[in-house]
Amino acid sequence: MMNQQTAWLSVLIMALVTALLRILPFIVFGGKRKTPKLVEKLSRSLPYAIMGMLVVYCLKGVSFREAALFVPSLIASAVVIALHVWRRNTLLSIVSGTVCYMLLVQLVF
Repeated sequence: MMNQQTAWLSVLIMALVTALLRILPFIVFGGKRKTPKLVEKLSRSLPYAIMGMLVVYCLKGVSFREAALFVPSLIASAVVIALHVWRRNTLLSIVSGTVCYMLLVQLVF
């Protein structure tokens, strides 16, 4: 088990690394320097790739043996898609889909 000093040191190191990773792009690409084309392309394509990975991760364990095992996931996915098409707000879509899924699993199925 970790003692208190080791725990605080771990938290401090994690905070420093997180801050460095947040500040690094401003240091590297700050000022009047032009952002490289590769970085611009990645900034446009990575959000879609991440969303695709989240969909695969969330639906990888869905079983189609009985309705109670896949219908909540299907309905929640439809809610996420509909809200995202309608409002174009990723946070709203993900939170609403999660709440919908949890309510369906806990209260309906």
